[in-house]
Amino acid sequence: MNKKEINEIKRRFKKDNCNFDKMVGCYVDANKEMVLTFKETFLNLEDEEFHKYLEIANKSLSGTVGNNLLELPFDPSEEIEGSGHDLLMRLRESRLQDEKLLIEYYNRIIESYDFVGNFLILLYHDTYDIPVKTTDDLMLDESEEVYDYIICAICPVQLSKPGLGYREDENRIGARIRDWVVGPVDTAFTFPCFTERSTDLHACLAYTKNTKEPHVEFWENCIGCGTKKTSTQKKNAFNNMLDQALGEETEETIEKKLDIQQNLSDFITVETERLGEDEPIILEPQDVANILTDSGLSDMKVEKIQANFENYFETALPLADELLDEKALKNNELRLEKNVLKERVVDLTQQLKEATGVTSEGKLPDIVVKVSDDKAASVTTAIVDGKKCVCVPIEPDETFMLNGEEI
Repeated sequence: MNKKEINEIKRRFKKDNCNFDKMVGCYVDANKEMVLTFKETFLNLEDEEFHKYLEIANKSLSGTVGNNLLELPFDPSEEIEGSGHDLLMRLRESRLQDEKLLIEYYNRIIESYDFVGNFLILLYHDTYDIPVKTTDDLMLDESEEVYDYIICAICPVQLSKPGLGYREDENRIGARIRDWVVGPVDTAFTFPCFTERSTDLHACLAYTKNTKEPHVEFWENCIGCGTKKTSTQKKNAFNNMLDQALGEETEETIEKKLDIQQNLSDFITVETERLGEDEPIILEPQDVANILTDSGLSDMKVEKIQANFENYFETALPLADELLDEKALKNNELRLEKNVLKERVVDLTQQLKEATGVTSEGKLPDIVVKVSDDKAASVTTAIVDGKKCVCVPIEPDETFMLNGEEI
């Protein structure tokens, strides 16, 4: 699913467009025991609850595609009875009405979701009559297909922070009563995918709040799909490869990493012009080697990083922009600006020296005499009336200026 397709579904998550027919849930305590299960007709919820639950559904499809949102495929050979895919198909077909099936799926989530603390499981069901789209992106009222899907969201539930508050029944300020609060979505998925504006039963769209350490165990053991690395994981892995090859962090190694990021950015610019803005730019191992070489790394270091790159991205090469560090690029811009300013200061200092001269102590002199190179040989000093004087012979055809005035 691309951003455009995701947004088409998310546009339904508004009061006037929402069509969730059912929402069910299960509250689980820190001992992984079911405390509560419930089911709601979504459109009958009180306004405040309606919007809060809608916010959770919306968050389940939010974030950056490739980082927070990952399209995870199912292995067709494992789409068998009793598999994660089979359970999702049955949940979808039941429209979340089968209580026994729901309990089975809650238990599957509880067993596979690695989390310490209380959490809330929510399942939503919706059907979307996909309107026909014209070549100029206009939506028609006609519909050729119904997209039937479910959303599963898992939210941590934590005690509110302790504090003071007004206790109305006692008319005094006292300790606030702490209660259990549902937090932002930690992990979620939408099944099936809405790919090319059509149902794709062989993939789901997973959401992760933590892009450094997503719940891979949940994807594999509960959903039963394949896994992918987030952009954050890829970027961190690449930076670790650079750190291992470059060694201890010094001013020189920091500048090398900035050079690498700048050359990677330049590579993306060139490839975008060559392939077009809509084409993904896959970073090949040889591309990495070229970028590192252009950044001044030795052949040994280039070979080491290239080997680690090939090993880590063995199953799927990254997109070039996934390894791009925007913060590093900004730091590099500041570095270049700083270097330009340094060069400018050196240039101006040299000009100042040439114009006025500077003493060995770095101070401006009280008297400056400028003569041509030929004339300099005839300039002497002498003691006149007990004072040191500079003697400059003036020929009849020569001019003499003092502080800008001709004498």
